[in-house]
Amino acid sequence: METGIATTPFGRRPMSLAMLAAQNESREIPKGRVVDKWQIYRNLCEGKSIVGIGDRALAVLNALLSFYPDSELSEENGLIVFPSNAQLSLRAHGMPDATLRRHLAALVDCGLIIRRDSPNGKRYARKGRGGGIEEAFGFSLVPLLARAYEFEAAAERVRADNRALRLMRERITLHRRDIHKLIEAASDEDVPGDWGGLWKRFRQVVEAIPRRTCIAELEPIAAKLASLRDDVDKLLETHMKST
Repeated sequence: METGIATTPFGRRPMSLAMLAAQNESREIPKGRVVDKWQIYRNLCEGKSIVGIGDRALAVLNALLSFYPDSELSEENGLIVFPSNAQLSLRAHGMPDATLRRHLAALVDCGLIIRRDSPNGKRYARKGRGGGIEEAFGFSLVPLLARAYEFEAAAERVRADNRALRLMRERITLHRRDIHKLIEAASDEDVPGDWGGLWKRFRQVVEAIPRRTCIAELEPIAAKLASLRDDVDKLLETHMKST
């Protein structure tokens, strides 16, 4: 079960205001909230660039989630998992202990999990007389439940950005194809116009397109190609009207 006070790390691990903020935020979970743990994980994988977490840390989070017995996270079922580093390493595909510790720290620093350390630093659960878990020490998954909608929004933003980038690339590809073939056809059929100059402008724009880029860098390129396409169309329209 969760306590209502801040928990501090065992041993020499320092406490930080960011950790305190994560714990405070985790107390604001609406009563009765239940979220699929693997949907949260998928959203984090998609929105990792916004959340600020890396692939290897997410692999460790995947391993931690596998120790949570239910498919849905809820406060009613408890939100602390307490695997040993050896168990975690096995489920993280044999990740070395030092690497595992580093990525666990990254998950804590990013506010995705909270350490709930026992007095001796060990991870374990204490059962009550009825056999249920009375108190557990390990890693709290409360932040995942508390921030579930934030992660969903981050994933949607990344999806929207990717869609916009894909559409922009398609637009540029169509402009390139059309301009190339129209200039080629006009030159082959001796249509009056500075087709050599237009071709030179076209190649300058195309050669400036980076292999890896973002939509902000592609927008001016698309605008230049659209302007060039207009110039090509005007020359062709003038020729068509004169024949």
